Amino acid sequence: MTRTRMTAGERSEEVLLAAVAAFAESGYAATKTDDIARRAGVSQPYVIRLFGTKQQLFLAVLSRVCDRIEDIFRVAAEQFTPDATPEQRLDMLGPSFVEFLAEPDLPRVFLQGMAAASDPAIGDCIRERFGKIYLLLRELTGASPEALRGFMGKGMLLIDLTVMRLVGPDAFRPPWADELLADIRGDEA
Repeated sequence: MTRTRMTAGERSEEVLLAAVAAFAESGYAATKTDDIARRAGVSQPYVIRLFGTKQQLFLAVLSRVCDRIEDIFRVAAEQFTPDATPEQRLDMLGPSFVEFLAEPDLPRVFLQGMAAASDPAIGDCIRERFGKIYLLLRELTGASPEALRGFMGKGMLLIDLTVMRLVGPDAFRPPWADELLADIRGDEA
């Protein structure tokens, strides 16, 4: 049986996916490029050749996660009707965010990016991408800054609760978590 050789792009994608899982599990500081290489089935020097440094690889992973958030919101916005109010548009975006939360490594990496923001390059990246998400939501919905703050605050709460496994298919759901989730749309409670 002949084994098909992967292209450089396919191999790079494999490394990126392995890095998402590794950074989600261990965080930026504790993750070693050796671990990422092992997960991807490549050598550590190959990982460095593809991405340069661990920091550059983390930035690529963080960008991938933020791209996913933006894509989810753009796709959800396609359902908007021309007469929908900004508040109705935000309501329509809320349930779609569950897609992002259903991929558990993604919210973990997003929070890891915030946790590592004291690193100047990572801090610049997460601030820029968070701002880009805010501006995208403003553009898509036309909502007021107050409404966007509420929407993004609920989104961050959902990310936190998902990472703590208080939301999702294997959730531990104490009564106080149900109280926090009572008015958040898209929760599968």
